[in-house]
Amino acid sequence: MMNEKNDRRWYIVQTYSGYENRVLANLEQRIASMGMEDRIFRVLVPVEERVYVKDGKTKRVHRKVFPSYVLVEMILDDQSWYVVRHTPGVTGFVGAGNHPIPLTEKEIQDIIGKIGKDQIKPKVEIDLKPGDVVRVKSGPFQGQVGPVAEVLPEKGKVKFSVTVFGRETLVEADYQELERL
Repeated sequence: MMNEKNDRRWYIVQTYSGYENRVLANLEQRIASMGMEDRIFRVLVPVEERVYVKDGKTKRVHRKVFPSYVLVEMILDDQSWYVVRHTPGVTGFVGAGNHPIPLTEKEIQDIIGKIGKDQIKPKVEIDLKPGDVVRVKSGPFQGQVGPVAEVLPEKGKVKFSVTVFGRETLVEADYQELERL
C-alpha cells in the first residue's frame, strides 16, 4: 500500500450519514495526538452556502456538497491509512478494496474552486416563478405590481412587467425589493 512517489494527494473518505463534521473533528484530534501532521495535512467537508427567499424572508443555509463524504489531503502509507480508517464515524475510503484512489488534480481544483466561490457569493434560490404577481417594496418602482417574466438566481434579480406611461415594460429588480401577492 506504500505510495511510490510519497506525495500529497486528496482522498475521499466515506462516513456515516450526518457524521461528516464529527469525523472532521475526530480526525483532526487523532492527527494531533498521534503526531501525523507530517503525513495528513488537511481534512475538508465541502459545503456551499445557499440563500433561500420565501415570502420576502431571506434564509442562509449551509449545505454539504457531498453528504456522507470527507476529503483528506495526505501522504498514503500504512500508518496514515490506519489513522484515517480507524477514526470513529469513518466507514472506509473510496476506491477498490483496501486501495484508496486519489482524486485527480483537476477534480480537486474543481471542488475547491466551487466551494471557494460559494463562500464568497452564495447561490440564491428565489421562491418566485414566471407568472407570479409581485409588488415592489422599495426603489424607483415602489408600489408597482406586475407578473414575473424571468427569475435570475445567479444575479439575485427578478424580471417582471410593469406599466410605465401606459406601456408594458420589463423591469429588473433585486429579489429583496419584491413581495409576492
